[in-house]
Amino acid sequence: MQITQCLHAAILVTDLEKAEHFYGTILGLPKVERTLKYPGAWYQVGDFQIHLIVDAEFHTEYQNREKWGRNRHIAFSVANLEAAKAELQASGCEVQMSASGRAALFTRDPDGNIIELSQM
Repeated sequence: MQITQCLHAAILVTDLEKAEHFYGTILGLPKVERTLKYPGAWYQVGDFQIHLIVDAEFHTEYQNREKWGRNRHIAFSVANLEAAKAELQASGCEVQMSASGRAALFTRDPDGNIIELSQM
Protein backbone atom coordinates (compact mmCIF):
# COMPACT_ATOMS: atom_id res chain seq x y z
CA MET A 1 0.00 0.00 0.00
CA GLN A 2 1.20 3.50 -0.82
CA ILE A 3 -0.83 6.38 0.59
CA THR A 4 -0.30 9.43 -1.57
CA GLN A 5 -2.44 12.18 -0.04
CA CYS A 6 -4.64 13.03 2.92
CA LEU A 7 -8.07 14.01 1.58
CA HIS A 8 -10.16 15.17 4.53
CA ALA A 9 -10.83 15.07 8.24
CA ALA A 10 -14.34 14.65 9.64
CA ILE A 11 -15.24 16.73 12.68
CA LEU A 12 -18.41 16.06 14.66
CA VAL A 13 -20.48 19.10 15.66
CA THR A 14 -23.81 19.52 17.43
CA ASP A 15 -24.85 22.95 16.08
CA LEU A 16 -24.10 23.42 12.39
CA GLU A 17 -24.80 27.16 12.41
CA LYS A 18 -22.30 27.82 15.22
CA ALA A 19 -19.75 25.49 13.62
CA GLU A 20 -20.12 27.19 10.23
CA HIS A 21 -19.58 30.57 11.88
CA PHE A 22 -16.38 29.30 13.54
CA TYR A 23 -14.86 27.50 10.54
CA GLY A 24 -16.15 29.83 7.81
CA THR A 25 -16.14 33.24 9.47
CA ILE A 26 -13.63 33.12 12.34
CA LEU A 27 -11.09 30.77 10.69
CA GLY A 28 -11.99 32.09 7.22
CA LEU A 29 -12.07 28.71 5.46
CA PRO A 30 -13.85 28.67 2.08
CA LYS A 31 -16.96 26.49 1.98
CA VAL A 32 -17.17 23.70 -0.62
CA GLU A 33 -20.31 22.51 -2.40
CA ARG A 34 -21.59 19.15 -1.13
CA THR A 35 -24.44 16.94 -2.34
CA LEU A 36 -24.86 14.58 0.60
CA LYS A 37 -28.25 14.56 2.30
CA TYR A 38 -27.20 14.35 5.97
CA PRO A 39 -26.57 17.68 7.75
CA GLY A 40 -23.06 19.05 7.53
CA ALA A 41 -20.70 21.38 5.71
CA TRP A 42 -17.36 21.04 3.93
CA TYR A 43 -14.48 23.51 3.91
CA GLN A 44 -11.36 23.63 1.74
CA VAL A 45 -7.80 24.06 3.10
CA GLY A 46 -5.37 23.84 0.18
CA ASP A 47 -5.74 20.29 -1.21
CA PHE A 48 -7.37 19.14 2.05
CA GLN A 49 -10.98 19.35 3.25
CA ILE A 50 -12.65 19.62 6.64
CA HIS A 51 -16.00 17.81 6.76
CA LEU A 52 -18.34 18.97 9.51
CA ILE A 53 -20.85 16.25 10.36
CA VAL A 54 -23.80 16.98 12.63
CA ASP A 55 -24.28 14.62 15.56
CA ALA A 56 -26.66 16.03 18.18
CA GLU A 57 -25.36 13.55 20.78
CA PHE A 58 -21.66 14.37 20.35
CA HIS A 59 -19.68 15.34 23.46
CA THR A 60 -16.01 16.24 23.39
CA GLU A 61 -13.84 14.25 25.77
CA TYR A 62 -10.42 15.48 26.83
CA GLN A 63 -7.56 13.29 27.99
CA ASN A 64 -5.67 16.35 29.21
CA ARG A 65 -7.67 19.43 30.24
CA GLU A 66 -4.54 21.40 31.18
CA LYS A 67 -2.66 21.10 27.88
CA TRP A 68 -5.05 21.18 24.95
CA GLY A 69 -2.43 20.00 22.45
CA ARG A 70 -2.22 16.65 24.22
CA ASN A 71 -5.75 15.81 23.05
CA ARG A 72 -7.14 14.91 19.65
CA HIS A 73 -6.81 17.95 17.43
CA ILE A 74 -6.34 19.15 13.89
CA ALA A 75 -3.51 21.53 13.01
CA PHE A 76 -3.40 24.35 10.46
CA SER A 77 -0.50 26.52 9.38
CA VAL A 78 -0.96 30.30 9.60
CA ALA A 79 1.13 33.11 8.13
CA ASN A 80 1.03 35.25 11.28
CA LEU A 81 0.36 33.61 14.64
CA GLU A 82 -0.01 36.88 16.58
CA ALA A 83 -2.60 38.15 14.08
CA ALA A 84 -4.48 34.84 14.29
CA LYS A 85 -4.40 35.00 18.10
CA ALA A 86 -5.78 38.56 18.06
CA GLU A 87 -8.58 37.58 15.66
CA LEU A 88 -9.56 34.56 17.76
CA GLN A 89 -9.61 36.58 20.98
CA ALA A 90 -11.60 39.40 19.32
CA SER A 91 -14.17 36.75 18.34
CA GLY A 92 -14.40 35.53 21.95
CA CYS A 93 -12.43 32.32 21.41
CA GLU A 94 -10.23 30.94 24.18
CA VAL A 95 -6.57 30.57 23.25
CA GLN A 96 -3.85 28.49 24.86
CA MET A 97 -0.27 29.00 23.69
CA SER A 98 1.81 25.89 23.03
CA ALA A 99 3.67 24.76 26.15
CA SER A 100 6.57 23.62 23.94
CA GLY A 101 7.64 27.19 23.21
CA ARG A 102 7.19 26.84 19.47
CA ALA A 103 5.07 29.33 17.50
CA ALA A 104 1.73 27.57 17.98
CA LEU A 105 -1.55 28.01 19.80
CA PHE A 106 -4.63 25.97 20.49
CA THR A 107 -8.26 27.04 20.42
CA ARG A 108 -11.59 25.23 20.48
CA ASP A 109 -14.59 25.29 18.18
CA PRO A 110 -18.09 25.71 19.69
CA ASP A 111 -18.25 21.95 20.42
CA GLY A 112 -14.84 21.86 22.08
CA ASN A 113 -12.95 20.29 19.17
CA ILE A 114 -9.36 21.47 19.50
CA ILE A 115 -7.70 23.35 16.66
CA GLU A 116 -3.96 24.03 16.54
CA LEU A 117 -2.61 27.01 14.63
CA SER A 118 1.13 26.96 13.94
CA GLN A 119 3.32 29.54 12.27
CA MET A 120 5.71 27.63 10.04
